[in-house]
Amino acid sequence: MSSEQSRIVGTNQASDTPGIPDRDIPVVAFLGPSGTFTEIAMLEFAARGWCETPPQAERARGTDKETCEAGAAGPGKTGLEAIEPTVVHGHRIIPLSADSPQHAVDAVIHGRADWACVAIESSVEGPVTRTFDALAGSHPLQIYREIAISIAFSILVRPGTCPQDITTWSAHPVARPQVTTWIDHHLPLAKFVAARSNSAAAEMVARGEVDAAAAPARAGQLYGLDSLADGVADVTGAQTRFVLVGKPGKPTAHTGHDRTSVVFNVRNEPGALARTLTVVSSNGVDLTRIESRPTRKALGEYRFYMDMSGHISDPHVATALQHLHSTVQVLRFLGSWPIDDGPRATMSTATPAEWFTAQEWVAHRAEGIVPETDVLW
Repeated sequence: MSSEQSRIVGTNQASDTPGIPDRDIPVVAFLGPSGTFTEIAMLEFAARGWCETPPQAERARGTDKETCEAGAAGPGKTGLEAIEPTVVHGHRIIPLSADSPQHAVDAVIHGRADWACVAIESSVEGPVTRTFDALAGSHPLQIYREIAISIAFSILVRPGTCPQDITTWSAHPVARPQVTTWIDHHLPLAKFVAARSNSAAAEMVARGEVDAAAAPARAGQLYGLDSLADGVADVTGAQTRFVLVGKPGKPTAHTGHDRTSVVFNVRNEPGALARTLTVVSSNGVDLTRIESRPTRKALGEYRFYMDMSGHISDPHVATALQHLHSTVQVLRFLGSWPIDDGPRATMSTATPAEWFTAQEWVAHRAEGIVPETDVLW
């Protein structure tokens, strides 16, 4: 965990401010239990004040009761577990621990949470497919913010455990390839046991179910574990991108350095996907990512997730989306929001000047204005 992440986590404390009902405090679902990288991202979202105003004016009536019932039922029944209100840099939230990205977004869909904080992409392993599947469910959802978190692990053990004592180790499956080199070198005989999250792996160590876990250092502090090694990462500079998901609403304001995401199904006819990509590129939109996932309805049937540079309010992006809507079979808008790409130099994603020049050229001809620049010889 970086010093900046430690600073954010260190400011987190239980809220004991009287007179303010819980319904006024945003509820944020995240992949738990406490101590995950997702929790670190959630606290960063809260610290920046991005959880203050949900896309809906208020949660459904009775939500507080549902949230309490979710906590009382425990993750075994609902996949959710309520946590005490938390204050981060003066911003209050109620964390709601979920045991999967699907349960986190379901909490938003069913009114138990205002937001869900979920991982969407790893710089080492690529897309987090369970999050993509959750975003394409039967209920529309929207992304409002993103944060890129640096990823490095501690190898956590029970006090007194030596490397030669370790026969099993655990982590989230997405984390496993990020520590493989270290494990192969130091614990070559240890058997891997998958966990629902990296912090859950640390919890398994504390309960004696496995001997070691690759998890955030904070998880070791929470569960009273020792660290055999810190800052473990096979890929230096590895990052995971987390997004803040809510119900559909007005997109986050345009910044000039934005990302727009959609998911769509193409018509079952030759060249359908090629035409879709042409629609985007012909409008001068930079396609930054495209992924396919099975629809789970029929063999060989896929939906496509597309990220593009720019904001829906940018004319060239808006035009591309209009054309895309008329080209594909089903189109869902997943949001436009500011890009967080860390310390790297940023490039504007706003509509290029050339696009406005072309738009002006068409408008002039429609009005019968033909300037001298049309002379060809």
